[in-house]
Amino acid sequence: MLRIIRRSGFDGPVYAINPKYAEVEGYPCLASLDRLPEPVDLAVMSVANARLEETLNAAIAAGVRAAVIFASGLLDGDRDPPLSARLAAIAGAAGIPICGVNCMGYYNDDAHVWICGFPSPRQPAPGHIALIAQSGSVFGALAHNDARLKFNLVVNPGNEIVTTAADYLDYALDQPSTRVVGLFLETVRDPKGFVAALDKARRRAIPVVVLKIGRTEESQRLAVSHTGAIAGNDAAYEALFQRYGVIRVQTEDELAATLLLLGHDRRAAAGGIATIHDSGGQREMLVDLAADLSVPFARIGDATKAKLAARLEYGLEPHNPLDAWGTGNDFIGIFTDCLQALVDDPDAALAILFADVRDNYYLSDGYLEAVKTVAGRTPKPVLMATHFSGVRHDDLIRRAGEAGILVLDGTVPALLAARHALESRDAAMPVEAPPAVDLAISSRWRRRLGEARVLDEAESLALLADYGLAVVAARRVGNVEEAVAAADALGYPVALKTAMPGIHHKSDVSGVCLGVTDAGALVAAYGKMSGRLGAQAIVEPMAPAGVELSLGLIADPQFGPVIMVGAGGALIEVLGDARFGLAPFDAGTARHLIDGLKLRPVLDGVRGRPPANVSALAEAVARFSVLAAELGDLLAEADVNPLIAGPAGAIAVDALIVPRAALKETN
Repeated sequence: MLRIIRRSGFDGPVYAINPKYAEVEGYPCLASLDRLPEPVDLAVMSVANARLEETLNAAIAAGVRAAVIFASGLLDGDRDPPLSARLAAIAGAAGIPICGVNCMGYYNDDAHVWICGFPSPRQPAPGHIALIAQSGSVFGALAHNDARLKFNLVVNPGNEIVTTAADYLDYALDQPSTRVVGLFLETVRDPKGFVAALDKARRRAIPVVVLKIGRTEESQRLAVSHTGAIAGNDAAYEALFQRYGVIRVQTEDELAATLLLLGHDRRAAAGGIATIHDSGGQREMLVDLAADLSVPFARIGDATKAKLAARLEYGLEPHNPLDAWGTGNDFIGIFTDCLQALVDDPDAALAILFADVRDNYYLSDGYLEAVKTVAGRTPKPVLMATHFSGVRHDDLIRRAGEAGILVLDGTVPALLAARHALESRDAAMPVEAPPAVDLAISSRWRRRLGEARVLDEAESLALLADYGLAVVAARRVGNVEEAVAAADALGYPVALKTAMPGIHHKSDVSGVCLGVTDAGALVAAYGKMSGRLGAQAIVEPMAPAGVELSLGLIADPQFGPVIMVGAGGALIEVLGDARFGLAPFDAGTARHLIDGLKLRPVLDGVRGRPPANVSALAEAVARFSVLAAELGDLLAEADVNPLIAGPAGAIAVDALIVPRAALKETN
């Protein structure tokens, strides 16, 4: 630790505390904490678990303002409350932050303070990337290997008994050198503080990139047993990240590549990506992968194509992505001019030269020269990327970095980083206020939802209608005469559905009869259904044809009501096609969620069917989000399925609203 603090460049006083020595590594060594000649900012506790409590108390008595605890905080046969809780209480009473327990420490390159209890190969090279990794192994992997990743702050907060990832994120956002923040996240222990920090990041236009684990049931189980953290609902995290423009990644390679690109001093312009290649085969591979990963290419104009055609050798076509390799004659000049033409196109957000560059190779040196020249003539990002991540190019990376040129490794990480750069750019779009609802409507429904009674379909649809959603007309009936009268008033054909209490999923019990065309058919259908399930039923006019979607509410304990919009009908659980948003949100956000669905192309019309009114659909989703925000604290469940989207708009055909009070009464 003392060797590392010296290497960090810290020039303030450092004291070793150990009764056995007079000095350690050239630093004065005192017998105990009460011998300190002055108050100090930080106590780094490299002591066994059994001595942690007394050592922390002694540090606080000596005026220490913060602490780092490497030990696990676990004692065999410990009493209640356990050691970690006692340490948290001691620190809380003293008002001091703690990094740990069970942490790797941190590197604060801005302050030239490195606190790490393990040997480190790092060299002082302050940069603009902040990383908060709840995994010690991820902390070590990213901090100790790739010299391209230049950090201003790297933290492994351990079990966060006092100071949480939210606190470190907030701190990093206040550092003037921070351009991007990366998070390896197992869980959020301070939801309110975390949301506030994400809001700060959005207001300051600092991208936040998150690798959130625990998406699957098995990984959540492992997270609980390994760290004691309770993994939050992943749908809620997806909604949270969507709300605040957080970029979500899946692997460490993707995280590193994205941090490198967003930590650069240039931001993506309007449009898609432009790429230039020295291989037709690798270009085609990239095109396939870009389609799989939804990475858009710039649609270059005729003027750009003319510039390319004038410079390319015979047989090469002026396209984006561009294969610019011909005979090799004047390759530096050709690549320079073609890359310049691509990046200058108004629809080019950034430009990448893809080639498997390596050290001591004249082609690689030539490509670097071309990229350096073009980067000096444009404010847009211009970078290099390899396809094979195993190429040996340490010296080229060093020289490129000295010239301000970024080199990314691997086709997929590079493409994903480029996509995330575009997402970060677009996340800054303004958000309008969600639709407003009359206070009297909200108050009336809050009183009703406080009752311990489940809403039947008719009442559920009435609730949706009051919040501005279009719904089918629904009439309750208790006998066959009422059913026929309702159908006569509504007009045939009609749908007949059971409304017996306790039946929430009607199709599961054959409680739905669609397309009833006349009174005779209705009498027969009602007789069969009432004989099996009971007399109470609902008669509705048949809904217009369209695309079936569903809306749902997830009551997340950390982040509040989460809205799901997805595929509807009987296939909702089979298809798994859903997107999530934190309530409430506007129609623009709803449109973004809808656009992310796999079924989105169907809404534009297929096989002769007319396109759906997607704007009206987005408005309906936004209004459902307002309902959830205003009434979510009283709701256990809220589902609309199907919500049918057609040319005339979106109409709710069936709904299930379950108050929390009804569940409490049942339990």
